[in-house]
Amino acid sequence: MENVLPKRKHPRLKGFNYESNGAYFLTICTQNRRNVLSKIVGRGLAPAEVVLTKYGEIAREQLFEIEKRFPNASVDFYVIMPNHIHIVLLIDNSAGASPRPTVMDIICAYKSLTTKACREEGFKGKLFQTSFHDHIIRNREEYEEISKYIYENPINWQDDELYIE
Repeated sequence: MENVLPKRKHPRLKGFNYESNGAYFLTICTQNRRNVLSKIVGRGLAPAEVVLTKYGEIAREQLFEIEKRFPNASVDFYVIMPNHIHIVLLIDNSAGASPRPTVMDIICAYKSLTTKACREEGFKGKLFQTSFHDHIIRNREEYEEISKYIYENPINWQDDELYIE
């Protein structure tokens, strides 16, 4: 009997050049949405506090390393939730940098290095889901809405679609 895996839907926008200058709203989920990156204290209150686990601390440190590894990329805004990370990633290839890494190159490197560092600290299994969610930020209004969403994500954690107790 032939073992056939279901065909995965390609999550990237067809025909879009992901090395283009711009802002990208990215969400990276943990494998099986396990709450291993942080805890939210003071849910429903403003401001709710995000308390990072040791794996969340590693994830944050690796976010700061993105700009060192990829001079054309910068993390403008982020939040590390218990089972996912939201990032606004800025890409600026106007200086003609070579190579010109794509959003996928950057996030794959981030996930790989974060997982490796977490395993060195005792993490077992797969840390992140295979892919990630992306949204191309098209204008200033959208950027402000997404920034507000990221800022308020800890406050609204119990109502979040990724919430798992």
